[in-house]
Amino acid sequence: MTLGKALWWGVKFLAGLFVTVHLYALILFFAPVPGTANMAGRVMQGTPLYHTWTPIEEISPHLIRAVIAAEDTRFCSHSGVDMDAIQEALDERETKGRLRGASTLTQQTAKNVFFWNGGGFIRKAGEAWMAVFIDGFWGKRRVMEVYLNVAEWGDGLYGAEAAAYGRFGKPASELTAFEAARLAAVLPSPNKWRANPAGPYVRQRTGTIQARMNVVQRDGLDACVFD
Repeated sequence: MTLGKALWWGVKFLAGLFVTVHLYALILFFAPVPGTANMAGRVMQGTPLYHTWTPIEEISPHLIRAVIAAEDTRFCSHSGVDMDAIQEALDERETKGRLRGASTLTQQTAKNVFFWNGGGFIRKAGEAWMAVFIDGFWGKRRVMEVYLNVAEWGDGLYGAEAAAYGRFGKPASELTAFEAARLAAVLPSPNKWRANPAGPYVRQRTGTIQARMNVVQRDGLDACVFD
């Protein structure tokens, strides 16, 4: 095969992949996410998988406010990618010499559904593009619903329902504000920290998140999900 033909087939493959991913995203506006690369990786490692798709109406509002408070207080105001948070992270790198994460809940959803852990710049660029796409096409409420159904809470627990039963023995609809904050406190490192039993860091972070949840509700930072 000549170099020109190889390049042509490469372009066709990438174009087909681009179309396929976007068609899949359109389908997921209506259909539950069947699984993710992260879930498949856990299964291949021999970890039992617990996952039950749960409509957002059957998930405690406390958990919605908790993940916004913990991960993305500007969830309702950005378009999938928070440029202000990225600039703040870059400024912090300049002053403190370390780069903190600036991924939005929408980016985390895009990564979980369409991509995989790792991958460097190429994956991050694709993640950002898909975050903007699903933010515009799905809308905030659907993005939150998908996020809460594919997020990992450790020990093979995926989604709010599995996490609620696995950590507190109850459905996601019955989570209290404290329990929701405790679940959000382990994000985004659910295999490093545990919600129950919780260590000192998670207990401290739980209190911080509960305080922020009150601000989220008071200031309507969750309005795009509940309106």
